[in-house]
Amino acid sequence: MPDTPPLAPPPLAHGLSVRGLTRSFPGQGRAAPTLALQPTDLDVRPGEFVSILGPSGCGKSTLLRIVAGLDRPSGGSVHLNGQGVTRPGPDRGMVFQSYTLFPWLTVEQNILFGLRERKRPEKEAREIAARFIARTGLRGFENHWPRQLSGGMQQRTALARALANDPEILLLDEPFGALDHQTRELMQELLLEVWGSDTPEARKTVLFVTHDIDEAIFLANRVLVMSARPGRVKAEIPVPLPYPRDWTVKTTPIFAELKARLMAEIREEVRKAALV
Repeated sequence: MPDTPPLAPPPLAHGLSVRGLTRSFPGQGRAAPTLALQPTDLDVRPGEFVSILGPSGCGKSTLLRIVAGLDRPSGGSVHLNGQGVTRPGPDRGMVFQSYTLFPWLTVEQNILFGLRERKRPEKEAREIAARFIARTGLRGFENHWPRQLSGGMQQRTALARALANDPEILLLDEPFGALDHQTRELMQELLLEVWGSDTPEARKTVLFVTHDIDEAIFLANRVLVMSARPGRVKAEIPVPLPYPRDWTVKTTPIFAELKARLMAEIREEVRKAALV
């Protein structure tokens, strides 16, 4: 008798579970459909900070958009805390690479937007907004318009807006990709500072998509590597670096070893993509 494939484990009762996720896009005219994701499985436990790396076009952002409920899978499922994900919800906070602030609202009003949509009492909403304005270094900019802010300040506002809604999981799609190198490194440190300032039990679960190997290692306690399109999780590499972390960790031998291993994984997939 032929071997039967092993059954996928049930979704986590607490945390994020992706099971057999696939996504294909219809072709133009008579072109065949494009398979962006082949059956993909992953788990992210509460309080984990997980980075996803992979070559361009491997489906990293597609995967994140499906988890966010912004796209529908062709097959498989996504569960958060045991509940199926089929549409956007306040239990998931999303930060994109592009600046997605409402240009007609000030910094404070942008951060208040979700709280007001959820009918939080105004006094309580303003207290929450003030707390995250302080945590993300935005004091003094509360009444600025997005057009008056640098890219880094706009992403601070987007991060504060996402955190103010108290999501179960924070989804970040290359949020620092459009920033210059120095600002990007400062934002990485800010994100770790905000994430790490909570107790381990209260820390947000984070799923972070990036194409930057240094960034993936510096931020995460686990890095998932995706294959060339059609993408799947091909490797899972723990990052045994203690928190809190600062920039000096990037000069350590263990960081260099992790970077070399991840570079080898990514280069293999980039070569595969070039041969398609």
